[in-house]
Amino acid sequence: MGSAIWSLLLVVFIQIYIVAPTTDFGDSTALKSLVAEWENVPPSWVGGDPCGDGWVGISCTDSRVTSIILPSMNLVGRLSGDISTLSELQQTSMFRDLSYNQGLTGSLPASIGNLKNLTNLILVGCGFNGPIPDSIGSLSQLRFLSLNSNGFTGRIPPSIGNLSNLVWLDLADNHLEGPIPVSNGSTPGLDMLIHTKHFHFGKNKLSGQIPFQLFSSDMTLIHLLFESNELTGSLPSTLGLVQTLEVVRFDNNSLNGHLPLNLNNLSRVQYLFLSNNKLTGPLPDLTGMNSLNTLYLGNNSFDLADVPSWFRALRALTTLRMEHTQLRGQVPASIFELPNLQTVVLKGNQLNGTLEIGPSFSNQLKTIDLQYNSITGFDDGRRSYKFDIILVDNPVCTATETRSTYCKLPQSNSGPLYSTPPSKNCLPVSCSSDQISSPTCKCAHPYTGTLLFGGISFSDFRTSTPYEILKRQLMQFFQSHQLPVDSVSLSDPRMDLFEYHLLDLAVFPYGQSSFNRTGIFMIAFVLSNPTFRAPRELFGPYTFIGDNYEHFSDEPANSKKSSIAIKIGAAAGASLLLLLLVLAGTYAYRQKKRAERATKESNPFAHWDSKKSSGSIPQLKGARCFSFEELKKYTNNFSEANDIGSGSYGKVYKGTLPTGELIAIKRAQQGSVQGGLEFKTEIELLSRVHHKNVVSLLGFCFERGEQMLIYEYVPNGSLSDSLSGKSGIRMDWTRRLKIALGAARGLAYLHKLANPPIIHRDIKSSNILLDERLNAKVADFGLSKPMGDSERGHVTTQVKGTMGYLDPEYFMTQQLTEKSDVYSFGVLMLEIVTARKPIERGKYIVREVRLAMDKTKSLYNLQEILDASIGFAATPKGLEMFVDLAMSCVEESGADRPTMSEVVKEIENIMQLAGMNPNVESASSSATYEEATKGGSLHPYSDDSSAYSGAFPAPR
Repeated sequence: MGSAIWSLLLVVFIQIYIVAPTTDFGDSTALKSLVAEWENVPPSWVGGDPCGDGWVGISCTDSRVTSIILPSMNLVGRLSGDISTLSELQQTSMFRDLSYNQGLTGSLPASIGNLKNLTNLILVGCGFNGPIPDSIGSLSQLRFLSLNSNGFTGRIPPSIGNLSNLVWLDLADNHLEGPIPVSNGSTPGLDMLIHTKHFHFGKNKLSGQIPFQLFSSDMTLIHLLFESNELTGSLPSTLGLVQTLEVVRFDNNSLNGHLPLNLNNLSRVQYLFLSNNKLTGPLPDLTGMNSLNTLYLGNNSFDLADVPSWFRALRALTTLRMEHTQLRGQVPASIFELPNLQTVVLKGNQLNGTLEIGPSFSNQLKTIDLQYNSITGFDDGRRSYKFDIILVDNPVCTATETRSTYCKLPQSNSGPLYSTPPSKNCLPVSCSSDQISSPTCKCAHPYTGTLLFGGISFSDFRTSTPYEILKRQLMQFFQSHQLPVDSVSLSDPRMDLFEYHLLDLAVFPYGQSSFNRTGIFMIAFVLSNPTFRAPRELFGPYTFIGDNYEHFSDEPANSKKSSIAIKIGAAAGASLLLLLLVLAGTYAYRQKKRAERATKESNPFAHWDSKKSSGSIPQLKGARCFSFEELKKYTNNFSEANDIGSGSYGKVYKGTLPTGELIAIKRAQQGSVQGGLEFKTEIELLSRVHHKNVVSLLGFCFERGEQMLIYEYVPNGSLSDSLSGKSGIRMDWTRRLKIALGAARGLAYLHKLANPPIIHRDIKSSNILLDERLNAKVADFGLSKPMGDSERGHVTTQVKGTMGYLDPEYFMTQQLTEKSDVYSFGVLMLEIVTARKPIERGKYIVREVRLAMDKTKSLYNLQEILDASIGFAATPKGLEMFVDLAMSCVEESGADRPTMSEVVKEIENIMQLAGMNPNVESASSSATYEEATKGGSLHPYSDDSSAYSGAFPAPR
C-alpha cells in the first residue's frame, strides 16, 4: 500500500512539474491582473503561462517578461498598479498604441517608478488622465518617454530632469499647466536633459515665462515644440546657444517683447514658427539661418519700416507668412527671386506702392497673398502668371473696380488633393463594402491612421512629389524591418487649426486580406516609436495616431505538443481520471454560465416578450422592433436601387412600408456593429427624442447579427447640398433664416427638453436635413452624449466631432458642455451666410470673418466673404444681426456664448425685423425648387449624393 501511494504521489508530482508554468510567478500574477482589468485582450491571452503559452505582444527572457507591445488592439480598462512587479520589463509600448486603444483610461500608477529597467514608456493616444506621477523620474534607464495625446493634468514633474539618458520627451496634446520646471539647488528640471534631442510640449496649458536657464550650449536639442500654450514674457537669448536646433515652435502663445538678436546663430533651423503672439520691436537679421525653409511670424506687432532686405539671403525659404505684422513700404521684387519660394502671405499690413514681381521670379511659386494692404498698382509685365496673386481689398482693386483675377479670391480646391494612385502594372478592382483596393489592386483590410507633421517645406497639397517620396521611404522601411506589408497608401493632405499637416495612412497586408495581431502591433510599434524617419528635407517632426483594427485574420492554433507530457498523462490516467472528470465538470458548468452571461450581454433582446414588461426591454416611445424579413421586403431585398447613401458605418436604404410611408434604414456593416447593450441604450435614448425639427427614430432591428435603425425619410437632402447648389434648391435670405431657426429650435430642444438632455457633438450642415417643405431637421446622433443629473456642468470625454466645427475649448479641455454645440452652431450660421465650408484651402471661416469684419462699413465689410446668391442689391434685413449672433456663438470661452434658447429668440427677432413670421412653416413654392422637383426627378441620394451618409446615428 505504501509503495502504491508513493507511486501515485510521484506521478502527480511529475504531472505538476511538466505543466508548471515557465513564467515567473510574480510576472504571471501581474499579467493576470491586467487581464482582469482589461477588456478585449488578445484571444491568445488564455492559460496560466504567458511566456510558455505564447501570449501575443509578450516577450520573455529566462521566464521573465521583458517586453509588452500591444498597440491598436482596442483594449479597454485601467493600468493596474501590479505592473510594477514586472521588474525586468524593458519596454512597453502597448499603452501608447492602446492609445490607439483609446479605452485605456485612469491615472498612471505611482508604482510605475519601480520599473527600473524600463527603456521605453510609450502611451500615446490613450485615455489616461490625472497627474503624471513624480516617480517617473526614477526610471533612470528611460530613453523614450511619450505620453502625448492623453488627458494628463497638473504640472510637468521636475523629476523628469533626472532622466539623464532620455533622448525623446513628448508630453504634447494633454492638459498640463503651470511653469516650465528648471533646476534650482536640490530640485531637478528640464535644463538638466542635455542629451535629449526632442522637447515636444505643444497643445497644453503651460504658463509663465520661459526660463533663461532652460537652454544652454551643452544641449543637443533638435526639436523644440511649445506651440499652443499660455506662455508669456520674451524669448530668452539663451535659445540662440542651442545650435543643434532644426525645428522651433512657439506659435499661439502670449509671448511679448523683442526677439533675441542671436537667433541668427541657429543655422540648422528649418522651421521657425513664432506667429500669433504679442511680439514687438525690430525683427533681427536672420541671414545666418541659411537652412530656413518655413518662417511663420504673422499676427505680431513688430516695429518694421520696410520689408527686411535680408529676406533675399534666405535661399532655402519656401514659405513666408507675415500677415498682420505692421509691415510698411513697397514689396521688393527680389523676394520673389528666391529659388525655392512657394508661398508668400503678407496680408493685413500697410504695404503700398506698385507691386512688381519682376522677370526672375521662382518657378516654384504657388501663392502671393497681399490682401488688406494699400497697394495702388500692379505691374504685371504683361505676363500671365500660373500662380495665385491676391490683391483683394487694396486700392489697386477698389479704386479702378478692376475685374482682374488678382482682385478676386481664387477658386478653392481647383484641383484634386493627392491620393496614392494604383500601380501602373494593375487595374483597380471593385471590392466588397468592408474591403479597400490597395495600390497594387488587391482587396484587403488595411491598418489605418493619421500622420501629423509639425512642419512641411512645401505649400501645394496637390503636388505628388513629396508624398511619393514619403510613400517610397515608408515601404523601404517596412521591407527592411521584414514587416508583412504589401503596399501603403497616402491620401487627404490637410492643415488643422494648430498649423499641423495631416495625412491619412493606410498600410495593406502582404499575402492575405487581413493582418494578424502580431503584424498590427509590429507596424504600429515602429510608427509610434521614433523609429521611422520621414524625409527631413520635406517633412518636420511627426506623430502617428493609429486607428483600432477590427479585422484580425485567424491566428494559427499552437499545435506544439509535449511527447513527455502525453506519455506521463497516459501513465497517470487511471489515478487522475476522477480528478479530471470533476475538474472538467466544474469547468463546463462555469463555461456554460459564462456563455449565458455573454449571450445576455451581446443580445439583451433575446428574452423579450412583447406581452410582458421586462427590465431588459428598451423603454421605447413611438419606436417599434422590425424583423429582418420585414425590412428585407420593404427594401426589395436591400436592392442596389434602394441604396441611397453610405458611410464608414455601412449603408442607408430607402424602404416603403405597407402604408406607403417612406423610411430610411441605416444598416451597420460588420466592422461597425456595436455591443448589444450599447445598441439597446442608443435606441432607448433616440426613442425619447420627439420634435418637429429633429429626425424621428421609427424603429430598429436586432436579428441575425444585424443592427439596423429605421428613421423617417427626409426627401430634400442636407443643408450642405443646398448651400453648395447640389440640390438645385434656391437658397434666398428668407429660406436661410427659416432653416437656421428650425435647426436652432431642434438643438435647443435637445439641450433643455429632451429626457435626458442631449449634447449633439456633431452639428454641421451635412447633419441638418430638409423635409418636403424645407423645414430643418437635426440628424445624426452617432456622437451624441446624454447629460445625467450629475453631469449638468460638463462631461469629461474623449474629443470627437468634425474639424472646423469643433469647439476649441472642448478640444483643449476635453470638457464637453452644451456650449460646445453652440460653437458648432455658430460656425454653421457663418456657413449659411457664406456658403463656404468651415475650412477651405487652410482658411478657417471663423478667423476669416473675424479678420475682415468692420462694423463701421456696410455689410460689415464682408461682401467678399458672403454668398453672393443671397443678393446684395438691398442689404438683406437682419443680416448684420445674424453675423453678430454667429460671432457671439464662436467666442473662445463657452461662458461668453449664448445658450441655444437665447439663439432661438434672437433669430426670431431677426426674422420679425425682416418682416417674417417665425412661427409659419417653410413652403416649397420657389419656382426654382418646383422646377427642380417636377416629376420627382430631384433625388438627394441619387448618383453621388451622400445626404444620408453621415446624416444618421452611426453605431458606436
